[in-house]
Amino acid sequence: MNYLEAAKAWLSQDPDPQTRAELKALIEGNDASALESRFATRLEFGTAGLRGELGAGPNRMNRVVVAQAALAIARFLLANKSQFQDPHGELSVVIGYDGRINSDVFAKDSARIFAAQGIRARLFDSKVPTPVACFTGAKLGASATIVVTASHNPPRDNGYKVYLGGPLFGSQLVPPQDAEIAAHITEIADTLRFEEIPMSEDVGLLGQAEIDEYIARAKQLSLHAAAAELTLTYTAMHGVGYRVIKPIFDEMGLNWVSVAEQQEPDGTFPTVSFPNPEEPGAMDLALETAKQHGSDLIIANDPDADRLAVGVKSGDGYRMLTGDEVGLILAEELVQSGRANVIANSIVSASLAGLASHYGVRYEQTLTGFKWISKVPNLGYGYEEALGYCVDPSHTPDKDGITAAVVMVDVARRLKDQGLSLLDHLAKLYERYGYLKTGQISIRVTDLSVISKIMRGVRENPLTEVLGSSVEFEDLALGLKLQKTDGVIISNQKLRMIIRPSGTEPKLKCYLQHLGDSDQSAAAGLASLRAFASDYLDSLK
Repeated sequence: MNYLEAAKAWLSQDPDPQTRAELKALIEGNDASALESRFATRLEFGTAGLRGELGAGPNRMNRVVVAQAALAIARFLLANKSQFQDPHGELSVVIGYDGRINSDVFAKDSARIFAAQGIRARLFDSKVPTPVACFTGAKLGASATIVVTASHNPPRDNGYKVYLGGPLFGSQLVPPQDAEIAAHITEIADTLRFEEIPMSEDVGLLGQAEIDEYIARAKQLSLHAAAAELTLTYTAMHGVGYRVIKPIFDEMGLNWVSVAEQQEPDGTFPTVSFPNPEEPGAMDLALETAKQHGSDLIIANDPDADRLAVGVKSGDGYRMLTGDEVGLILAEELVQSGRANVIANSIVSASLAGLASHYGVRYEQTLTGFKWISKVPNLGYGYEEALGYCVDPSHTPDKDGITAAVVMVDVARRLKDQGLSLLDHLAKLYERYGYLKTGQISIRVTDLSVISKIMRGVRENPLTEVLGSSVEFEDLALGLKLQKTDGVIISNQKLRMIIRPSGTEPKLKCYLQHLGDSDQSAAAGLASLRAFASDYLDSLK
């Protein structure tokens, strides 16, 4: 393929002055490797929608790529109207966007494209958390909800998250829907230039009224008045959570402080190199602020506020809870209070079988992602270890870091009334359900072939023994128990390793679990398993 000619053709249709300037410089400099990176392939449209680095070309996030995706989704909806029509018998779409660079531009282009196709388009008039858009789409019965966000990805990324309506509303699209939309994208890219894609200004606006409806519902999830004063520190991590969570926390009567440097949306993320609460250094300002104010608790949202991280005062410092620890605490709260009779999490998350058996509720494990968790019939609560929690699926059928924070804070202040902490509570839960420690290894790559090589090695010589114990090997690509996916499970009664490529980032992930007779033995077992897994994966690179 002649990437230089492809770049010149792209330049002639690119409407964005910034990406045009970037591409023009690459063309004039005849930068072969940079052009190949942008034009050798295109961003793959999958069950996570689109996600990638901002820039010019089909393998970047830009106005041309987003316009092609919007028109493709519109054509998909028009071809399947009977499945996705809203309560008025029409096709409609709700569009939200976060504070990342160009999120508002991509959202406005999309709304105009849907409107030109005769689909009722309703666009938020300001930045909103992903859960607010999802809540609004569900409430209005929209045919689709789109959120322009890259969630917790690096600052240079943006993305396009798609939820479909109809009888299974609320989950992101699943196969074969993604492939059908991808086929439309290919056709559009081959036949239409950007300026040939129709746009209309007949776009409706959503705003504070819809945000207030979400806030009102979130407040209803707080069940416990508290006598003891719980103090907490909150960070929005330069995202869009603060504006929505502030009136909720104020109504709850909390003594709380926001990390001022990270309070307002800023797509450059000036205080963090990677705006993900799980990444090293991302929580430093929150930890420092909490220590200054003597907070009992730290609550953090990621930039689009669909994830929740929790830190707990421990001695002279703070300990960040793992996703599985938060997941267990929320499960206990929602099940014992009668709000969840069906619970679920993904295969990479710690088992809730003991809790489900104790309370006599139904429990399912699904493939990774809320597109699967949210489809569990009659779901009352679902979570994933990557800080994603769905505590109110009948209203917000996706992970939601704001409503999860409400429930988590409720638990913490009730415990403080009893003279207990979240760590005390966790100890009791582990004593009841078993001491299970979890962790993971992530291998970030610049060359995706490294991931393919490792996965090939894992399958060609399946492990039969780990840490001196026999293990079973399950290839998820065979689809024997769940839908087919690229991954393997290596396990026995005490340990579990799940190896799979990330669905949203250039990473290979290895999820680890180890069950022990005590907290100490579980931790020691996990440490040994981590060392084994690290050496094993390194040997396959």
